[in-house]
Amino acid sequence: MTYKPLLEFALEAAREAGQIIRQGWNTSFQIFEKGEGGDLVTEIDLAVESALFKKIGAKFPTHHLLGEESAGNVPLDEGYLWVIDPVDGTTNFSHHFPFVAVSIGLLYLGQPIVGVVYNPILEELFSAMKGGGAYFQEKKCHVSTINALPKSLLATGFAYDRRGTEDNNYRQFCHLTQVSQGVRRAGCASIDLAYVAAGRLEGYWERGLKPWDIAAGMLLVTEAGGKISSYEGGPVEMATGRILASNGLVHQELIDELKKC
Repeated sequence: MTYKPLLEFALEAAREAGQIIRQGWNTSFQIFEKGEGGDLVTEIDLAVESALFKKIGAKFPTHHLLGEESAGNVPLDEGYLWVIDPVDGTTNFSHHFPFVAVSIGLLYLGQPIVGVVYNPILEELFSAMKGGGAYFQEKKCHVSTINALPKSLLATGFAYDRRGTEDNNYRQFCHLTQVSQGVRRAGCASIDLAYVAAGRLEGYWERGLKPWDIAAGMLLVTEAGGKISSYEGGPVEMATGRILASNGLVHQELIDELKKC
């Protein structure tokens, strides 16, 4: 089975969403706070999600939809499921820090089959379909070939509940900063995963994530030749909010170092 028509549709949808993000970039958009302190949503997030839901619903009326701003309780293994983060990096967006992306992932029976991550501010487009490889812009991309953690550049992030839980990733961040070449924190999980796929980072880990943060990026990494797992090395269970991604060559080292924390 080819997923190319679904990927082409997702690319078209991402570009249209990107236009809304670009148009809102330098406007006086409204910002609201939701849930945990510091968890922001803007009118641009809402506009993008509404436009994507409308477009997907018109084309695929029998498919299911799960978006950050209208989360609901759709089971992740419910047939075809579009998992949408309309503006990943909303805090960045609200401060005009240009690491923001629309993330569109399509799952079938719980497994990613199409993924698109598009940063319309920096004009960087990443895409993948199951069995078809990963692409940056229109060129095939691959994870890096660095095979030692001390030579690796990593990325991570910190969840909105970091002030109220001991499981806040601070200890892991400090430890892995010491044993790697460095750890970056861009504040956009989908871009972090895309950068692993494109060979810009050797690894990425984070906790406190939601399915819309990682659905597209997971496929990018695996189709680019990388590896995705839980912190312990088992399969990723999206409900846990934890993910470890790498070029595969430093994966076991990352697991071992995370265990020390």
